[in-house]
Amino acid sequence: MNINSSTAERKNTKHDEELTFSELLIILWQGKLIVISFSFFVLALFTAYAVNMPNIYKSEALLAPAEANTNSAMSGIGGQLGGLASLAGVNLGAASGDQSALAIEIIKSRKFASDFIVRYDLLKDLMAAEKWNPKSNQIQYDPDTYDAQEKKWVRDVSFPYKQKPSLQEAYEKYLEFIKVSADKASGLVTISATHVSPTVAQNWVNWIIEDINKVMKNRDVREANKSIAFLTKQLEQTAVAEMKGALYSLIEEQAKTVMFATVRDEYVFKTIDPAIISEKKYKPSRAIICIIGLLLGGFLGGVFVLIRYFIKLDSTTFSE
Repeated sequence: MNINSSTAERKNTKHDEELTFSELLIILWQGKLIVISFSFFVLALFTAYAVNMPNIYKSEALLAPAEANTNSAMSGIGGQLGGLASLAGVNLGAASGDQSALAIEIIKSRKFASDFIVRYDLLKDLMAAEKWNPKSNQIQYDPDTYDAQEKKWVRDVSFPYKQKPSLQEAYEKYLEFIKVSADKASGLVTISATHVSPTVAQNWVNWIIEDINKVMKNRDVREANKSIAFLTKQLEQTAVAEMKGALYSLIEEQAKTVMFATVRDEYVFKTIDPAIISEKKYKPSRAIICIIGLLLGGFLGGVFVLIRYFIKLDSTTFSE
């Protein structure tokens, strides 16, 4: 088909008539050099970008909620003495599923994240890590953000940000790098961390598991000790034998909670599959990035060819 004759026919009929699919193909074919040029130009840009992107590694651990042995015993007492325990303000224990759900939310909380970042001095690894050297197993920091030799922050930011990142700012990065999810069907929990260094990613996962077990353990021990103190006080104030027996039972169960927490390291989560130092990168997928660049370049080239055609068509119509 001759494009010039097709154009003339369009002028003699309706100027705003839509192009047919075959006409579009012919126009694009005639501008194939432009389309190809755009494709390779954008491909080159995307390739350069993909090559300069650092490898990101992922480490994850699969956990199972620890069996709450004390909770099962407490549930039995709760059935017999639930009213008394409720009146006394004693926590009869939560199911392991409830404990793990609470632990997940604590891991995501601002307080836990802030304490975690400060305890292990993670600020520069969160906010300034740029690359990882696999030979030396050392992290290279962005020199425009953190001066590793002087050990000081040098980034140029405007209000409300400060030269040294705040814990609020670091918390946002923490949520990007740390992911916690639970399978509703099995109850299994996955904790994962991503970072330019696979060693750092593994350490973060292991530290989080260790810390959340400690946090939940200390929390339950504090509550149990408060309950014991309260129940002991109530025991001194009652002379009813049945009430004393009930209070002794509740005190015994709270003491079991303290003992159970003291002797068990994996208090709320048991590790099924521990975190490892990943040998393979998690992202980026450079091949996909290059393919996207090639397709985007072809699309932009095609759009440019069509726009040029319509501009030329309009100018020709206007001149006539």
